[in-house]
Amino acid sequence: MKFKIVSKGDDRSNRIKATMKQYLTEFDLKYDKEEPDLVISVGGDGTFLEAFHRYVHRLKSTAFIGVHTGHLGFYADWTPDEVEKLIIEIAKTPFQVVEYPLLEVTIRSDTGGKEDRFLALNEAMIKTADGSVVFDVEIKGEHFETFRGDGICVSTPSGSTAYNKALGGGIIHPSLEAIQLTEMASINNRVFRTIGSPLILPKHHTCLLKPMVNRSFLIAIDHFTTNYTNVKSIQCRVADERVRFARFKPFPFWNRVRDSFVREDDNSM
Repeated sequence: MKFKIVSKGDDRSNRIKATMKQYLTEFDLKYDKEEPDLVISVGGDGTFLEAFHRYVHRLKSTAFIGVHTGHLGFYADWTPDEVEKLIIEIAKTPFQVVEYPLLEVTIRSDTGGKEDRFLALNEAMIKTADGSVVFDVEIKGEHFETFRGDGICVSTPSGSTAYNKALGGGIIHPSLEAIQLTEMASINNRVFRTIGSPLILPKHHTCLLKPMVNRSFLIAIDHFTTNYTNVKSIQCRVADERVRFARFKPFPFWNRVRDSFVREDDNSM
C-alpha cells in the first residue's frame, strides 16, 4: 500500500510524522506523494482540510485518516499515544471505508468563459468585503426568496458541525445526502423577506444564488478564500463525488458530536 503523511508543521506533529513514516516504510509500505492509497493527517481539522484539498483529484482512489495533536479534531480518530497501535493497524489490517457526501460549488461569470468548480468537505461561505450581499435564491429552478445580509453559508452534513453550527444551523448525520443553507445576519423589512431558518436540500435539489448587485464577493471553500468579481451565479448542490475515510475502529458520528461539544474533559471534575 502507498501512503502519504500531511503534518500541521509544529514540532510535535513533525515528530509523529517522522515516526510513522519510518515504521510504515519498515513494514514495506511505500511513501508516495503523488498517488497514495492512504493519506494520514497529523494535526487538527485544518490540517485534514489541507490534506483533503491536496488530493481532491484522487477521491475515488485515496482514503483519509487523522491523528490529532492539539484539541480534539472532528475528523481525527487517533490520539498521539495511539500512534503505535495505528501503525500496526495500517501495516497489518485492511481498512474499512466510510464515505461522506461533499458539496459542489460552481461559480459562473457574467463575462462568459470557463466556470470554476470546487468541492468542499465542510462548507462554502459567500460574503463581501463591501456592505451586504443581495441574492435571488433559486431552488430547483424556482425563485424562493431574495436574500440581503452578511452572507450565506452552505454546508455538508459533516461540515454542519463547523461554522454552520455557530450560525444556528442544525447538525445533520452524514448518511443523509444533503446540503444546508444557513443565513448570516439577514435583513428583513418591507422589501426583503427571507425564510429566517436553515434550509436542508436533498441531493436532487440544486440551489442557485444570483447576485442582484454587481460587486466583488469573498467565496471561501472550506478555509480557502478567493475574491470574485463579475459573478453571474453560484450553484450549490450535493456532489457526485464522496470523501472516503479509512476506519480501523468504529467511531460513530454522534460520538464525535458528543466528544466535540458536550463531553467534559476528565480533568474538569
